[in-house]
Amino acid sequence: MGELIGYARCSTVLQDLTAQREILASLGVADDRIYLDKGLTGTNRSRPGLDQALAAVRAGDTLVVPKLDRLARSVPDARDIGDTLLARGIRLSLGGNIYDPADPMSKMFFNMLAVFAEFEADLLKMRTREGMAIARSKGKLKGKQPKLSVRQQAELVRMHASGEYSIADLMEVFTVGRATVYRVLDRAKAQQSA
Repeated sequence: MGELIGYARCSTVLQDLTAQREILASLGVADDRIYLDKGLTGTNRSRPGLDQALAAVRAGDTLVVPKLDRLARSVPDARDIGDTLLARGIRLSLGGNIYDPADPMSKMFFNMLAVFAEFEADLLKMRTREGMAIARSKGKLKGKQPKLSVRQQAELVRMHASGEYSIADLMEVFTVGRATVYRVLDRAKAQQSA
């Protein structure tokens, strides 16, 4: 029997991976063989920890994940990962249960888990959009605040118009980046021409 390679993921940097690491350890995965992604959603296939885990497993090894939704949040992605592992001769363990695509029950269970993981991700997106719409309608979600106040923006425009200050000078005086200076100047031009 080959090596056990573990993979764990959490969606935000504020979440803790301790529980998932403990599950993987209880399933026999050595701590130095656990690959992690923190602050990345399962809907994003580009995950460094997942890429490392998939690169680390060899034919005869087993990729161990605490739950399928840690590996993938969409049915096509889950199937693709499962099929790729199978083609490479690598077993997939979901919380200690080996996924066997040759067994109709195992295949059905895997597909059902993938559907639920995708459904859960879609519900989360829907709730987030609804919450943002409600907050926006109550005036509580106003977007990103400008780096410069209205007075500071007016002063920046006045100083630029005087011809005595370069863009670099304005960046230094107002401690902002080049893009911010140009954005303020472009906005002022647009307001004058309107």
